[in-house]
Amino acid sequence: MKLVSSKRILLLTSVYFIAGIQFLKAQENPGTDTITQTLEKVQSELQLMNRLKITGYVQAQYQKADTAGIESFAGGNFGTNLDSRYTVRRGRFKLAYSNELSHYVIQVDVTEKGLGIKDAYASFTEPWFKSATFTGGIFDRPFGYEISYSSSSRESPERSRVYQTLFPGEREVGAKLTLLPPKASRFYFFKIEGGLFNGSGPTAVEFDSYKDFIGHVSFFKNMMNESISLSGGLSYYNGGWRQNTKYVYRMANSGFVKDSAKIGDKVKREYFGVDAQVSIVNNPLGITTLRGEYIQGQQPGTSAGSISPSVQPSGDAYIRNIQGGYFYFLQNILKTPNQLVFKYDWYDPNTKASGNEIGLAGSNTSAADVKFTTIGLGWIYRWNSQIKITAYYDIVKNETSNAIAAIEKNNTVKTWSKDRKDNVFTLRLQYKF
Repeated sequence: MKLVSSKRILLLTSVYFIAGIQFLKAQENPGTDTITQTLEKVQSELQLMNRLKITGYVQAQYQKADTAGIESFAGGNFGTNLDSRYTVRRGRFKLAYSNELSHYVIQVDVTEKGLGIKDAYASFTEPWFKSATFTGGIFDRPFGYEISYSSSSRESPERSRVYQTLFPGEREVGAKLTLLPPKASRFYFFKIEGGLFNGSGPTAVEFDSYKDFIGHVSFFKNMMNESISLSGGLSYYNGGWRQNTKYVYRMANSGFVKDSAKIGDKVKREYFGVDAQVSIVNNPLGITTLRGEYIQGQQPGTSAGSISPSVQPSGDAYIRNIQGGYFYFLQNILKTPNQLVFKYDWYDPNTKASGNEIGLAGSNTSAADVKFTTIGLGWIYRWNSQIKITAYYDIVKNETSNAIAAIEKNNTVKTWSKDRKDNVFTLRLQYKF
C-alpha cells in the first residue's frame, strides 16, 4: 500500500476542518444556510489554499581546501587557520501566492550566518493578450542563464566566478517588463525581458541616482519529437555608478593611466552576453546536456578589485575590459540516478594586461588584474525526488606574474609567481520540498 504524502494529509485535514466549521455554523443557523452552500464555501476556501505554494530546500555540506586561509569562490573565503568546514550553504523557505494574472513571492535564506532576504516581489500580467508581465521588487537579474537557474537544480555547487564578480547575490532591486506569448500561441518559443535596477545588489541601499538597464532575449525549442531540447539567448547590461573623486584610471597599452574626472559623473558599466543550452534526451547512454555562456564588456572597479560594488566606492575608479564565461558537459549514467559533471569557467578582469606585465612598476596594475580558470569535476546521486548528494572538486588556476609583490614569501596562498594551492572539495547533501 502506498503511503499518503504529508502534503495530501495536510490538504485532507484542512478540508475536514473547514467543512466541520461550516457545518457547525449551518447547525447554529439552519434557516440561513444549507449543506450545498456549506460545500460551496469549502470549495471556495480550498481554491484559495491551492493558490498558495510552499517550497524550500536545505544544503548541508562539508568542504576541504588545499591550504588554510585561501580566498575562494566555492562558498566564500576560508578563515586564516581554516582549511575544512561544515556549513549550511543555503536554507531556503519560499512562499508563492498566485492568481490567474498575478503572482506574489517572498523567499528567505536561513544559515548559521543568520537570516537574509532572497526574493520579495509581485508580478502582474495584462488581461487582454496575457503576454506582458510587470514585475517589481527583489528578484533575479534578467541577464544570461546561470543567474536564474536555481541553486537547488544547478549541477555545480556555486555559480561561475564571472557571475559572482559581476552580479554578486544574483538578485537586484528594480522593475522589469517580460513579454512571453501564451502557451497556445504559435509564437510561444521566445521571451523578452528588460528592466531598470538600482545596480547595488539585492539587499544594499541605493547609493546614487543612476539606474541600470538589464535586458535578455531568449528562445526555447523542442525538436525531433522532444528528443532534443534547444535554447539560447542574448543579454545586455548598461549602467554604472557615481564618480566620487577627481580622478579615474584607464588602461593604455598594458598599464593604467591617471585621468581627470568630474565628481558626480557616471562611471560606465556595460556587458554583452550570449548563452546556449542543448539536451539530448534519447541517448542510449543517458541524457546528455551541453551548456555555455560568454560575457565581455567594461567593468568599473577599484585598485583592489573588479567586483561590482554594493556601497559607494571611496577611492578612484579603475576601468577594466573584462571577459569570462563557462562551459558544462553533463552526462546521466544510463537510466540510473547518477550524473557526471564537467565544468570549465574563467574570468579575466583585465584583458589588456597579462602575465608578467601585471604588477610592473608604474603600471598601476595589481593582483586585482589576475585571470582565473576553474575546472570542476563532479558526481551527483539523486536518491529520490527530495534528496540529492553531490561530490565536487574545484581545480583553480591563477595567472602568474613575477612582478606582483608577494605579501608573504614562500606562502602558497599569498604569492603570485606560481599557481596557488587553493583547490576545494565539496560534499553536499540537499533536501528539497
